Amino acid sequence: MVKICCIGAGYVGGPTMAMIALKCPDIEVAVVDISVPRIAAWNSEVLPIFEPGLDEVVKACRSRNLFFSTDVEKHVSEAGIVFVSVNTPTKTRGLGAGKAADLTYWESAARMIADVSKSDKIVVEKSTVPVKTAEAIEKILSHNNKGVSFQILSNPEFLAEGTAMEDLKSPDRVLIGGRETPAGRKAVQALKAVYAHWVPEDRILTTNLWSAELSKLAANAFLAQRISSINAMSALCESTGADVAEVAYAIGKDSRIGSRFLNASVGFGGSCFQKDILNLVYICECNGLIDIANYWKQVVQINDYQKSRFVQRVVSSMFNTVSGKKIAVLGFAFKKDTGDTRETPAIDVCNGLLGDKALLSIYDPQVTEQQIRRDLSMNKFDWDHPQHLQPLNLSDSVNLVQVSKDAYEATKNAHGLCILTEWDEFRKLDYQKIYQQMQKPAFVFDGRNVANVVELRKIGFIVYSIGKPLDPWMRDLPAASSF
Repeated sequence: MVKICCIGAGYVGGPTMAMIALKCPDIEVAVVDISVPRIAAWNSEVLPIFEPGLDEVVKACRSRNLFFSTDVEKHVSEAGIVFVSVNTPTKTRGLGAGKAADLTYWESAARMIADVSKSDKIVVEKSTVPVKTAEAIEKILSHNNKGVSFQILSNPEFLAEGTAMEDLKSPDRVLIGGRETPAGRKAVQALKAVYAHWVPEDRILTTNLWSAELSKLAANAFLAQRISSINAMSALCESTGADVAEVAYAIGKDSRIGSRFLNASVGFGGSCFQKDILNLVYICECNGLIDIANYWKQVVQINDYQKSRFVQRVVSSMFNTVSGKKIAVLGFAFKKDTGDTRETPAIDVCNGLLGDKALLSIYDPQVTEQQIRRDLSMNKFDWDHPQHLQPLNLSDSVNLVQVSKDAYEATKNAHGLCILTEWDEFRKLDYQKIYQQMQKPAFVFDGRNVANVVELRKIGFIVYSIGKPLDPWMRDLPAASSF
């Protein structure tokens, strides 16, 4: 029986290995992690991450051919294919701080693989890594190999949270990069044979190592660029009376452009977009491509601008101060159908409002109060390190935050309401009831364009919706600060 081991039981490792176990009953799959609480959660009734469809797949395969364990060395040593899906956070200090990827966890994983391996192994980069990481890993493995042969493959994930299980079940493409040597090609074929259990052959793409590594960064940069582009247009729409939804629909009908990733919003979030673009910027700078680095940097700057623009709309609309005013925040996750809060725009928006001494009442159907408080107390870039290495700034502003059990509790006696995640339930709320229990004038700031602006205005709300023609109340107010 082929044995696969995945180091790292996070958002990528857990779902990916669960799908491999489901589709390949002849393969034994072990997911290992040094975090005892995380592995305990994967073995419990309540999994550590929320993803539609994941629960059913894990529970169908667990203890049959899918195992979650903290015995990292045992399972690595027994496996023929070792996926490495550890964190690659942005460096917070030293050379490349704020842009470069920190490969500390990758390096320690590689040294451990070399240390415990007694048979030849295929080592697969699954987490997003900078171009040429494979070369560094090869050096570590080859200098510590004890007569064991290693082949390094790059197999980046292209999952979207909220649809990860569907993406794994029916992927647009599976990308495998390897060395262009006989042993490299043989390793590529071995991994290809795993995916061929359920993925059509024409969707399994093979490239050289460097193309596969760069393709992941490039894909995320292009997707983020589309979001920043439509968000840049949203600011212009507000200034001219155009409707960004109509503009997006019109340009999305052009087959060369397409309609995906053209929803204007308060900004993009998630574990990858900002991190990968900053990493791309750093790689460009290291290769002397300063103009290219500046081009990609602008994608992140527009995203930051969009968040600060939203905060300024809130503050300027409410008589230029939110100090002591209750603001309801609906949605904290970076997108609907996930509990993930990594780089969520809600963190910057909430911190911006707290900076003006607002009293926040936050509700999200999938994010715990503990997670919300952690996120609002954390330094930038620290979220991608293990919890025990995350220093928290427990400032007084966290005392201005309460977490509510539902949208109605959050909005009671609030002066304003911010929608920051596009959860379906926010489209169906009884806004008449919400209006009646809010302070007047009652404001809605829709950062996801989920609410019906016309209906809300009929009820009596003063409404700001990203990229939509402005409410008369806001037309002469300052639009945004520079970034």
